[in-house]
Amino acid sequence: MTERGIQSREVSWKVLDIPIGGTITEPADGEVSSAVILVAGSGPTDRDWCSPLLPGTNGSAKLLAESLAARGFLTLRYDKLASGPLVKKNLQRFSGKLSMQTHLDELAGAVDVALSEKNLNEDGLLALTNSEGAIHAVNYQLQAKRNRFKGLVLTGAPGRAIGTVARGQIFNQIRSLPGGEALMKPYDDAIAEFLAGKPMVIDPSLSEGLKLVLRSLENPNNLPFARELWNYSLPDYFARVEEPMLVVIGKKDLQIDWRIDGGALEGAIGRNAAVSFSYPDNANHVLKHEERPLDLLTADYVSQHYNAAEAELDGEAASAIFGWLDRHRN
Repeated sequence: MTERGIQSREVSWKVLDIPIGGTITEPADGEVSSAVILVAGSGPTDRDWCSPLLPGTNGSAKLLAESLAARGFLTLRYDKLASGPLVKKNLQRFSGKLSMQTHLDELAGAVDVALSEKNLNEDGLLALTNSEGAIHAVNYQLQAKRNRFKGLVLTGAPGRAIGTVARGQIFNQIRSLPGGEALMKPYDDAIAEFLAGKPMVIDPSLSEGLKLVLRSLENPNNLPFARELWNYSLPDYFARVEEPMLVVIGKKDLQIDWRIDGGALEGAIGRNAAVSFSYPDNANHVLKHEERPLDLLTADYVSQHYNAAEAELDGEAASAIFGWLDRHRN
């Protein structure tokens, strides 16, 4: 496919009367027939899929958007209410109001803006998500009365309840420490109180890192969304989507397990035969290429290199995504 020159510009819409900033990247000639909405993952991950918690600005969403624009797509990526440069300014305005509904409203606004740009219709509307973003795209798809996605690409998608995934990540990091396994009981006890809507009692024996995780869940700024999210299991909703989907989970993803989570999603397909799966050998959680063998990777090393200047999209993952989107474009 011949690649075209591209151009980018800023757009915005409002949720809770707070501006949501986004970037449209499209062919320089402005001629498009399909739009791809990119939906970021968890926490303060911004429109480019970068985070202030991690070094680097070489975000995968920006790389994907630019590549897709060169292939003739209009793309829109956006900052969630709790991400991007305006978080501190708007914190008091959204504190205690974040929810599954606000995430749905963010995405619905992005869809409206993208479709209005070129008078596109929903026959040309596609989603490309990462990690937690898969949840919001599926949630949108099941509730939207109009402007539904023609197809969805879900990368790094969790196949277990979010709380279960998080527990596994924590356990993998502390299991080799002295008494590491025993630390999971006070953690589990605190989480049980959190899910029951009770104030958490945080055991003083827990590490400062675990205490920080627990306090962040209970932080009023993150509620009620944190409690909604912790109980959410994507397979319970995944099978209800009737449109085509592609699930991409890299075999070097340390946050999502391609066998466990991919297997759970495969088992949840139900009657939707239009779902396909790709497990690139060397892709990490944010679809970057990782040369190191899996048994030499650590969570700290990988996260520190997610958005490093030299990090590149994994070729196998990119080929699967671009090929699928090309086949499903308008």
